[in-house]
Amino acid sequence: MNNFETVLPKPVAHDRHRNRKDVAMLMKTASQTLTEQLAARFAQRIRDRLLAPGARLPSVRLCAQQQGVSPSTVVGAYDQLLAQGLVEARRNRGFYVRESTLAPAERAQAATKNVASEGAENPAGQRHKAPVSATALIRGMFHGISDKPQPGMGVLPPEWLQSTFLATAVRRHCSVDALNAFSLQYGEPAGDLGLRRALSTKLSGLSIQATPEQIITTVGATHALDVVSRTLLRAGDYVMVEEPGWAIEFARLDALGMRILPVPRRADGPDLEVMARYCEALGEAHKPKLFVSVSVFHNPTGFCLSPSSAYRILQLAHQHNFHIVEDDTYSHFAPEHSTRLCALDGLQRTIYVGGFAKILAPNWRVGYMAAPTALAERLLDTKLLSTLTTPALLEKSLAWCIDQGQLRRHAERIRTRLDAARSRSVKLALQHGCTFASEPVGLFGWVDTGVDTDVLSQRMLDEGYLLAPGALFHADRAPGSLMRINFATTQDAQFWDTFARLREEQG
Repeated sequence: MNNFETVLPKPVAHDRHRNRKDVAMLMKTASQTLTEQLAARFAQRIRDRLLAPGARLPSVRLCAQQQGVSPSTVVGAYDQLLAQGLVEARRNRGFYVRESTLAPAERAQAATKNVASEGAENPAGQRHKAPVSATALIRGMFHGISDKPQPGMGVLPPEWLQSTFLATAVRRHCSVDALNAFSLQYGEPAGDLGLRRALSTKLSGLSIQATPEQIITTVGATHALDVVSRTLLRAGDYVMVEEPGWAIEFARLDALGMRILPVPRRADGPDLEVMARYCEALGEAHKPKLFVSVSVFHNPTGFCLSPSSAYRILQLAHQHNFHIVEDDTYSHFAPEHSTRLCALDGLQRTIYVGGFAKILAPNWRVGYMAAPTALAERLLDTKLLSTLTTPALLEKSLAWCIDQGQLRRHAERIRTRLDAARSRSVKLALQHGCTFASEPVGLFGWVDTGVDTDVLSQRMLDEGYLLAPGALFHADRAPGSLMRINFATTQDAQFWDTFARLREEQG
């Protein structure tokens, strides 16, 4: 147990019945009754996957207490949800979100997955269950829960990313002649050559030697991960993924029909004994084909890979003939000397994935991969089948930002600001009775709340806050007391006061 797992005294209790102006209270209006408002609130959460298929709604009595309405209002709202086909009533058990709220394509995919995996057990003896609401956090961010800073956000606040050099970079390539030169025909399949050269130089600073010919640009880092999966894997293949890990990665691989093998993530790297057991227990025909890893500032724990663990992972990869995808999404927040598998391996069995959504411009959607020379053409073919090429305007603009040192200076400013924000956020978390399951570093904190964060997250939505409960970061969606916080968006004492009050009411 490290220093950040020390249990601190609980905060002073709050008056549950005080007048709270910050609560998103239901109020009867001429156009909509309380029953209609409550039904609409739950309906929107169900459609946004913030209440996942199979999730249980609060009991009538509890919901009435939480929302400040009468039990009859809740009964009426639940009846409306029943009539809309969004929930189902289970005798003596309550109301549950219907599985059929999935879109037709999602239902077909789920059915196919269930048939394919029926009776299949992973080597650890646990049946794999697909994460049922992996996109809930993203949907919530896009729909704008409220104008409050969102603790579960996966990116920096827009005001942190504002700059003048982005507009300058784009304007440099927006003259009539320049636009005509690269807009009236498809661009280079692998991506703008100028950007690939800039990325080659940038990677060399991380001790990763990749020529421009080994680099392929993509529509964000997630697209790069998808290209790798579609190139190297087929439905039914086994893939090792760190757990806890990125919810979208679990869902994406599951959607492709892969069999996910969770590997516990430790402070110095993945659990090597579990990896070895997977490789040895499945037999030659069913060995894992791929390992997906975040070596530096792992999401959500913030752990960084140690050199000794890195060497042993590479030994396993060579011994058991699997590839490694190293997702370095958070590289801009980390020291350049951090241990990276691709640097040690020299891009032999490793594929490097990077992007700029976390540090520069999320909506530019510029990502890339650096791959072994022998795989580059296959990966490029997969890219061509999905997007043909990628937009040259933003790639050329990004190349200018890198070449002129604008990205480097911007990242330095962000790191300084993030260090200060992290210090304030950690102090508030500890003051409000939380503990940290790992050392607070990077963009995210892995916080133990002491209560079920799936339940807490629904109550926090009523207050306008979108949490990232720990269950989202596990392949089997198991509930627990952990949550991921964004240090840049959890410096507000009001959030922590609200969090502490609802946690107290819950537990």
